[in-house]
Amino acid sequence: MKYICKYSYLVFAFMVMVLSLSHVAFAQEVTLRLHQFLPAQSVIPKNVIAPWAKKIEEESNGAIKIELYPSMQLGGSPPQLFDQAKDGVADIIWTVLGYTPGRFPKSEVFETPFMITNATDSSMAFQSFVEKYAWDEFDDVKLIAVHTHGPGIFHSKQAITKLEDLKGMKIRGGSRVINGMLKNLGAEPIGMPVPAIPEALSRGVIDGATIPWEVSVALKTSELVKNHTGFSGEHGLYSQTFALVMNKKTYENLSPKLQAIIDANSGIEVAEKFGSAMDAADIVGKKFATDLGNEIIMLDEAETERWKKAAKITIDEWIKNTPDGQMLYDAATEMVEQYSNKM
Repeated sequence: MKYICKYSYLVFAFMVMVLSLSHVAFAQEVTLRLHQFLPAQSVIPKNVIAPWAKKIEEESNGAIKIELYPSMQLGGSPPQLFDQAKDGVADIIWTVLGYTPGRFPKSEVFETPFMITNATDSSMAFQSFVEKYAWDEFDDVKLIAVHTHGPGIFHSKQAITKLEDLKGMKIRGGSRVINGMLKNLGAEPIGMPVPAIPEALSRGVIDGATIPWEVSVALKTSELVKNHTGFSGEHGLYSQTFALVMNKKTYENLSPKLQAIIDANSGIEVAEKFGSAMDAADIVGKKFATDLGNEIIMLDEAETERWKKAAKITIDEWIKNTPDGQMLYDAATEMVEQYSNKM
């Protein structure tokens, strides 16, 4: 009986040790700093990034903790965000790819005129495109997901009812491609990150801005301008491209189990969540402007066609100046159509 009790005690002690070791193996504790450029209550930080971070924490049983730093609280400017992730200033960042012109030449195709449809489908198409054709543009980081916003529109002090109205207007653009398009359409493009728009409008630095409805509420754009111009048809005039990325060394230093949690919360499903949040917020932003009594201008099919013809030079320039440009443009167009038709 004495030996049986001793044996039982040894078995129990062994089981406790195994369970303890397995817990230790999983519970590598690490705190990650996530840095981005918008206020915490903006749509994407509040409805996508914060829930994503919470999901990581829960699935890791608290082994991964993610601290959120909105509005550039870790310092620097929005164009520096990608390098902050690459260099380890921050562990994870969310940024606009167009803030660093020419750095993502293949990904830029999703910013070309009349490429994207809604944000959900276009974000999934963009993620698939990057995985197949532009993965090398993210070699310096661990890519979590990319996405687009919904159909781009104009928010302006003066009404834009036809192509000629844009001539000479100072319009904020958010990327090299969009600025080029604005110039080709007759406007004077003024490049600046999103957070700078309200002051630029208030001070008369710009006459209008290219941003989606989604961010217009946070920026109070509809209180600063009274006109909003969109286009007929399924495709929007422009879109910005975004990425959520992680410092490569930070990811590689995680245990395999914690890496697996990051991997499970990366890719096309995350891209879809970003896009879906953008689409939902577009509805809210448009309603907010409508309730203020602002003018919502939707150009008819004939006028939209005029803009498409005028914008084609931007597409042709992008194709000409990008290696394999025609192939990449055709591939992006095909992917957008496939996802928009519910693959």
